[in-house]
Amino acid sequence: MTDQLSQAELVRQSLKRRYRKEWRFRTYGILAIGVAILALVILFTDIISKGYTGFLKTTVTLEVPLDPELMYLDDPTDPEQIRMADFVAPLQQALLNELPTAEKGDRRELGRLMNSYAANQLRDQLQANPDWLGTTRTMTFLANTDVEVYVKHKDDEAYSIKLSDQQQRWVDELVDRGVVESSFNDVFFSSGDSRDPSNAGIAGAIVGSLLTMLVTLCLSFPIGVAAAIYLEEFAPQNRWTDFIEVNINNLAAVPSIIFGLLGLAVFINLFGMPRSVPMVGGLVLTLMTLPTIIISSRASIKSVPPSIREAAEGIGASKMQVVLHHVLPLALPGMLTGSIIGMAQALGETAPLLLIGMVAFIVDVPGGFFESATVMPVQIFLWAGSPELAFIERASAAIMVLLAFLISMNALAIWLRKRLERRW
Repeated sequence: MTDQLSQAELVRQSLKRRYRKEWRFRTYGILAIGVAILALVILFTDIISKGYTGFLKTTVTLEVPLDPELMYLDDPTDPEQIRMADFVAPLQQALLNELPTAEKGDRRELGRLMNSYAANQLRDQLQANPDWLGTTRTMTFLANTDVEVYVKHKDDEAYSIKLSDQQQRWVDELVDRGVVESSFNDVFFSSGDSRDPSNAGIAGAIVGSLLTMLVTLCLSFPIGVAAAIYLEEFAPQNRWTDFIEVNINNLAAVPSIIFGLLGLAVFINLFGMPRSVPMVGGLVLTLMTLPTIIISSRASIKSVPPSIREAAEGIGASKMQVVLHHVLPLALPGMLTGSIIGMAQALGETAPLLLIGMVAFIVDVPGGFFESATVMPVQIFLWAGSPELAFIERASAAIMVLLAFLISMNALAIWLRKRLERRW
């Protein structure tokens, strides 16, 4: 009897130890998830706090006197006169009219409140509307970058204010009168890169990314699916196919910069293709994405029950008909999911594209696959390394846009998997 009690006690103690271990294991798992969520919250909070102001622009709305004597211009249709005309003076005069406390000797200091491209904008408007000469027009211009930083971050010690005390008082007065105001930054989404942060945008990078991803998708998906079908359905099991499978699995773990070196050596140095173009970028990312697509496609093909193949073969279908008419349609949802995840990974890659020259300063939006372009991750890399703090908020805003693309692509992959998958 005593032995039975001691055995029961040992069992109870063993169960208690096991339950304690299970409780600790669950606790560690919950803590790990909590730490991961906290890190994500800190990361997103930091990015959003720095980047949301990048979606705002600071503009100056003025009544601009287009006085011929002030601009030394009689005929806006004469290219020679346009080239020699003074388009800064009307802007300075318009600011003088808005600031009663300013004097004529302050013209130069006032002119520094305007964006460096404001005079060019005024010139283009006058060339497009010659009848405006001799009139006063209400026009809106981007403010100078220093003015924008002051308006957005004058209470933030992390940003250094480069305006003089007098210029700060002028800006405060213009803000109070509604001449200087902030609004949605459409320039950020409609223009390419610029040396001036207030004129810098991501349109060129977005178009470059889309062109590069289009090349990657058109090459990697059909090649990856075809390779997966051959290896899984048609290839004989021998040392050669085992060697290929091992190398595909190894290539999926190769650092992305290696693919950049391969693209530099093969596509640029050997084949003589131009640098910094979406076609070369797409080819490099295709090489990097193929192992992921092949592995996910093979897993999808393996998940199709053998009974599907046996039933098709039993009614006289050939091997090709079995694969194309039965196996491939059932495996396609998993293939699409893997391909989208691989594309999302490629969209965020920077290292391989730096090596093929897509780090160039690109102002114009690319119009084709063989025009110089950059991509979103590289644009963020360039802005993040800029000494000007105004570029930091642009970089953070671009990160938010890139994250939106990546989250959308992953959400699409999840939706497709839920919508199209079949459970056996």
